[in-house]
Amino acid sequence: MRERLVVGNWKMNGSLPENQLLLDQVKSNVSTLRSARCAVCVPFPFLAQAQQLLSQSSVAWGAQNVSQHPKGAYTGEVSAGMLNEFGTSYVIVGHSERRTLYGEDDALVAAKFRAVKQAGMRPILCVGETLSEREAGRTEAVVGRQLRAVAEAWAASPRGECLLAYEPVWAIGTGRTASPDQAQAVHSCLRTILGEFIGTEADDVAILYGGSVKAENAAQLFAQPDIDGGLIGGASLIAKEFIAICRAADR
Repeated sequence: MRERLVVGNWKMNGSLPENQLLLDQVKSNVSTLRSARCAVCVPFPFLAQAQQLLSQSSVAWGAQNVSQHPKGAYTGEVSAGMLNEFGTSYVIVGHSERRTLYGEDDALVAAKFRAVKQAGMRPILCVGETLSEREAGRTEAVVGRQLRAVAEAWAASPRGECLLAYEPVWAIGTGRTASPDQAQAVHSCLRTILGEFIGTEADDVAILYGGSVKAENAAQLFAQPDIDGGLIGGASLIAKEFIAICRAADR
């Protein structure tokens, strides 16, 4: 049975007092989950706080970005080794905001993916198409290109080490959500593409859905056979919403 996982992506939000209140509520309410797991990917400055508050809980923590370089004269960058020192379990790579706002291409995303793996953490590779790409019928071609860019690195990974997240760009922060059928179709396609380079192990990979997931639509999305949880943006900053989403994945 594939793992069930809900990951909160806080993006550039939070403060020390706000974080403590949020994390205290989350960790006390998800401790009874039976099959689903919960994690939060926080801004770099809050990793130490996340480690302190969550280390004795069932909630894991991660980062939202990483440098492809192990060290050196890269002012403002944070290496995978540095993240590892804070007990970081997950690192998001290739999020659409990194691709569109900061010009990260498939080659750079693949380099970051490898850096996370080499440091012993679990990369969450994000793939997704824009509205114009979807309307042009290019969804499968776009997400396939993004996924195949990491094929070599993924194929060299132990079973279950890497995670995938489908985030249609047109549904991130817009209030629009892919229908369960639309999301399932892409998740199924991604699992087939994974099978090209990891064979039957593709059946064991958790593929998360992200894109305006809320408590009210989470259960329908997570009921689809190839949707194994969510990568949650804005709703992960609201304790009641995030807890409800985690519970929706617990089946």
